[in-house]
Amino acid sequence: MIIDVHGHYTTAPKALEDWRNRQIAGIKDPSVRPKVSELKISDDELRESIVNNQLKKMKERGSDLTIFSPRASFMAHHIGDFEVSSAWAAICNELCARVSQLFPDHFIGAAMLPQSPGVDPKTCIPELEKCVKDYGFVGINLNPDPSGGHWTSPPLSDRQWYPIYEKMVELDIPAMIHVSTSCNACFHTTGAHYLNADTTAFMQCLTSDLFKDFPTLRFLIPHGGGAVPYHWGRFRGLAQELKKPLLKEHLLHNIFFDTCVYHQPGIDLLTKVIPVDNILFASEMIGAVRGIDPETGFPYDDTKRYIEASTILTAQDKHKVYEGNARRVFPRLDAALKAKRK
Repeated sequence: MIIDVHGHYTTAPKALEDWRNRQIAGIKDPSVRPKVSELKISDDELRESIVNNQLKKMKERGSDLTIFSPRASFMAHHIGDFEVSSAWAAICNELCARVSQLFPDHFIGAAMLPQSPGVDPKTCIPELEKCVKDYGFVGINLNPDPSGGHWTSPPLSDRQWYPIYEKMVELDIPAMIHVSTSCNACFHTTGAHYLNADTTAFMQCLTSDLFKDFPTLRFLIPHGGGAVPYHWGRFRGLAQELKKPLLKEHLLHNIFFDTCVYHQPGIDLLTKVIPVDNILFASEMIGAVRGIDPETGFPYDDTKRYIEASTILTAQDKHKVYEGNARRVFPRLDAALKAKRK
């Protein structure tokens, strides 16, 4: 089985975006703020949005199951207040739950949290619990920067985040550390802000002793870990100067990386530097980079091709990347598959 741990609902029916635009307009003029009940999206519309997009490409490329969460750039936690984020997160999560119910063999959910700048993260717990307990979601997306590129929140090692971590440990779910749209003109959303955040999250964990407090906490850092694998020597050296343990002991029991890296040399570097037990297959399809690579003639985000072409990974290694590691990092996913005798 090939499990893609990083998929977003980027092809939702246009009615969702229209509702969101009305909600944003309603921040200044409450008289035009829409009710949740006004959003009408049928199962047929959901099917069409998936069958002709994600599911079609999954079948073409040979992946079986996608961990599916709301569109990352649409989370936009910096917009409005907690009430706005709460309504928006609930709508987006419900749509992903419905997709998972319509296509149970191909999609399983991960939750967007209703984060808001300056608001205590523990306010996200009811939505988190609903998604896991009622929808059967197997993970969450945690935004380390709800401000949208201005980094006004404390680092991930701060005790402010601990209520979320406590709930994650209780429910035995991991978090993908994933920011949303940048509203800082200095940082392009997918080309800078995402990768900056991946690197920043890793460094915040490196400089702390977070995993001493939460030995079973698990973070998935997407997009191949940002700059982390490329600068592994720098991070090893910094950890040494800070009198931290070797990174393998300090972080790699708790931090994992996906394969959303869109060229063969990048995947080769990732698999040379990072232990195979810490690498999970992902493509982020349909996501930030949707074009055809003129050097190969294939889509940039067809990451299975890079894994298959690897001369570094053995057949056993590839099984870990494709399936084994995902089942270990996402125990609720493993349980759901076993319940289906998969």
